[in-house]
Amino acid sequence: MRQVQPVVIDNVRIFDGTRTLGRGSVAFADGVLTHVIADPAAPASAPASASTEVIDGAGRTLLPGLIDAHTHVFGAESNLELALAFGVTTELDMFMGPPDATRALCAAAGARADLADLRSAGLLASAPGGHPGHAMPDLPTVAGPEQADAFVAARQEEGAHFIKIMVDDGAHHGLSLPALDRATVTALAAAARRRGLRTVAHVSALWSARLALDSGVDMLTHLPLDAAVDDAFVRRTAAEKRVVIPTLVMLEMSTPKTSRPAHTGRSLADDPWIAGHLPEHARTAIAEGHEGLCIEPASPGQHFTHALSSVLRLHRAGVPVLAGTDANYRPDRACPVVHGAGLHAELALLVAAGLTPAEALTAATSAPAAHFGLADRGVIAPGRRADLVLVEGDPTQDIRRTRSIEAIWRGGVRFDREAYGKRAAAS
Repeated sequence: MRQVQPVVIDNVRIFDGTRTLGRGSVAFADGVLTHVIADPAAPASAPASASTEVIDGAGRTLLPGLIDAHTHVFGAESNLELALAFGVTTELDMFMGPPDATRALCAAAGARADLADLRSAGLLASAPGGHPGHAMPDLPTVAGPEQADAFVAARQEEGAHFIKIMVDDGAHHGLSLPALDRATVTALAAAARRRGLRTVAHVSALWSARLALDSGVDMLTHLPLDAAVDDAFVRRTAAEKRVVIPTLVMLEMSTPKTSRPAHTGRSLADDPWIAGHLPEHARTAIAEGHEGLCIEPASPGQHFTHALSSVLRLHRAGVPVLAGTDANYRPDRACPVVHGAGLHAELALLVAAGLTPAEALTAATSAPAAHFGLADRGVIAPGRRADLVLVEGDPTQDIRRTRSIEAIWRGGVRFDREAYGKRAAAS
């Protein structure tokens, strides 16, 4: 993967991952940002040679490549290409196997400019007979705290970039399953910490969110739908510097119509900025699919508004909120949360929860980069990777403008989005 020629994007509005710098100029070569010049009063120009490609960014905004902080790739290269087609240059996969195939796909994604880059938890930690192992008998499990260290060591040896821990009794799927207890989750978090690995806990309800917090995990993914988090939970999460990945788009699609104000995720199928770059099977999955949803629609007492309220309370308290979709789609699995496109719905839902558009953009760029240790990306600054998305308009004022994509670069190499759209239309 190598950038063919230096590029300068002139007279463009720059959102650097944390704030809008104003209009300016960005240059990159050999996959790395070399100059970022911003002057809110007038256009500026980065140095350009005769061989430099110069792009006029007037009326456009340049963003860092988007990062989806919770996906499931299922070993499918096509999912990483689909993600990249919508400006997602990095995916953080929360469960994939077998280990050899996971390592191979991570290596391929790191080397190729036509796929989103990939980090993965590999095989997750769950209780014997619990979720999801009850349907996957070959999945390694953790029977108690005495097995935690060996489990984490094995995942690190397999190349896991972080450790995913399931805290779920299956109730939201109409099941009653064993779940990891507090002592075991605590031991897993401690074993990962000793090895320099971050931990992400899947939580399914208020009880499991509290257990994960008590156990010392670094991040919670999903938010309770049975109740909004209370003041004590919010204060503690902030004080202990925990991180939350709400996966609002998955939660919204998983709850009955009566418990949510809109169906932001489903509307992607009819959005002209989105639909034209979706394979037909992905568009159909968004509009009609039900596979892979984490909550059964028939479950009583589940209200999407609880998750929206929790996001706002946590955010106001200073808890980092990361944009993640829980995309479970693949061509043979009609999950309505699809790679790439789903993140644009997640951004809209974060804004609906109360974040400003700029704060939502931070949740999909610099924040996941910082909290997952991706120091080379997520920010537009000299020396960072040239993972970039150029969009028409200003998404810091209208978050839907992240969908009006003009160009995408992964490691300085421009993704041929037009060719991808033609292939998608023919599929």
